[in-house]
Amino acid sequence: MFDISTLAFVGRLLLGGAFVFAGLRNIANTKLLTGMMTTRGVPQAGVVLWGGIVLQIVAGLMLMVGFHAAYAAAALIVFLVAGTLMFHNFWDHQGPDRASRINGVVSNVALAGSFLLVIAAGQ
Repeated sequence: MFDISTLAFVGRLLLGGAFVFAGLRNIANTKLLTGMMTTRGVPQAGVVLWGGIVLQIVAGLMLMVGFHAAYAAAALIVFLVAGTLMFHNFWDHQGPDRASRINGVVSNVALAGSFLLVIAAGQ
């Protein structure tokens, strides 16, 4: 009924594309994001931010085209862990802000699961 290679391609396209889009969007928000990271105590926040942006875009593109997709997926899992700790610190918040940050954690966990499936499929 469904061609597995087509589904894998579309899945990689959607996952990778989301990270390419986010990386490009982050370029437009570097001042805000650097400030947030500095507030959270990230050393060399600007350098770390640009490293993350490059990782998002490059690994996202690799995933989209299937070039070393498992490595790209693994790199994006590392990115998700770091990003979750820096930006979704729900333990420091209360009320709606806490709920929003918890939703970010849950979304990142789901994305990490998707990346694990990419790695497991070897695609």
